[in-house]
Amino acid sequence: MINSPVFTGKRYAVLGLARSGLTAAESLLASGARVTAWDAREEPRRALERRAELADPATIDLTGYAGVVVSPGVPLNTHPIAAHAAKYGVPVIGDIELFALARPHLPAHRVVAITGTNGKSTTTALVHHLLQSAALPVRMGGNIGLPVLGQNPLGPGGIYVLELSSYQIDLTFSLEAEVAALLNLTPDHLDRYDGFAGYAASKARLFAMQRPDQFAVFGTSDAKTIALGQREAQLRGADRVALVDGADLAGLQPQWPSLQGPHNLQNAAVAVAIVTALGLSEGQWRPALASFRGLPHRMERVAESGGVTYINDSKATNPASTAPALAAFPPNPDRRIHWIVGGLPKGESLAECEAYFANVAAAYTIGDAGPLFADLLASHTKVTRSEMMCDAIRQAREAARPGDVVLLSPACASFDQFRDYEARGDSFRQIVLALIEEDRVAASAAARTGETR
Repeated sequence: MINSPVFTGKRYAVLGLARSGLTAAESLLASGARVTAWDAREEPRRALERRAELADPATIDLTGYAGVVVSPGVPLNTHPIAAHAAKYGVPVIGDIELFALARPHLPAHRVVAITGTNGKSTTTALVHHLLQSAALPVRMGGNIGLPVLGQNPLGPGGIYVLELSSYQIDLTFSLEAEVAALLNLTPDHLDRYDGFAGYAASKARLFAMQRPDQFAVFGTSDAKTIALGQREAQLRGADRVALVDGADLAGLQPQWPSLQGPHNLQNAAVAVAIVTALGLSEGQWRPALASFRGLPHRMERVAESGGVTYINDSKATNPASTAPALAAFPPNPDRRIHWIVGGLPKGESLAECEAYFANVAAAYTIGDAGPLFADLLASHTKVTRSEMMCDAIRQAREAARPGDVVLLSPACASFDQFRDYEARGDSFRQIVLALIEEDRVAASAAARTGETR
């Protein structure tokens, strides 16, 4: 666990005791701070009994407190904690700000901070993989994996790779990342911001926290991100800013099994720019791109059986996020897509996917959106109204031939049939592996029967 003398003897409040909040409280306590903590649930409060004062920071006197640490899930634009802390002049911060404050007391290190609307997790995990493959000491945290404060500090020369959501950036004020990256910007989380401009401004603060001599990387898939990159290049000089589109890497992409599609070409380009800024050579990052295995539920290659590849892209919860998955497999006589699509729809259209309907040999519709999507797709491809995931997988498996792809990329939320997209993706994986094992057992039994005749 990371702790620091910078917190010793100071008083902090912690609101929200999920993973990052509870870890922040434990880090503060280990550092010798006095902690007041609260969560609406009794169980996480019980974990801090007799070690922290249990009280709601939104209702107590905050005089003398050094900060109120809140979960990124707390909506600052509506929750009373923001106004209450402001009355006492107490900053509302997050666990990433605590990490930033602790940095001067850690062994010499560097920080990479990655944000964007889409692709943050994949790019963060890819940067971690590239650095790890180069035998550099590295930790991954923030909005992915374990909270950074809960991990053991790195020795000298280490690199912390952080995925940061806009909510986390809102709670951070002094993180000077040696390399910061913005992948893309599309309207999202607008219930928390004053329109798209407010959301974009939140992301831009990551670069405002950097020093002028630090490095920034920007994707080029949307006009707003390009504009922010160009502005930073004017402020700090073109040699400290990279705007990347991946065109120079496109010829290598067929070698990356877990990084297919135009979105992953952009993710890889940003990752390469980041590690190059950190000193890696092409001889180090190039083979590591091919060995990257990807993240669960994001174009995850679950298995290959009988020459058919099964891909879990359950994280694609709207048509815009499914489109790049379909684009990853252009028409090919030796490879056809069997697309499992549907769930709880977020609209009545698949317009973002229409440009890639020609890539689909057959669609298998499931969930609440099944009838709607079946009607939308009927004039473009063969459609099977499967309704249930297990039926869709069996039907796709029966129709697929060697070289084909069975792709779960639902373009919908999961809540009609599953707890969340992770449960949906886990179900896909389990069913696929069970069917493969079923075939293996049947083949083995048939072989034994043949031997006894």
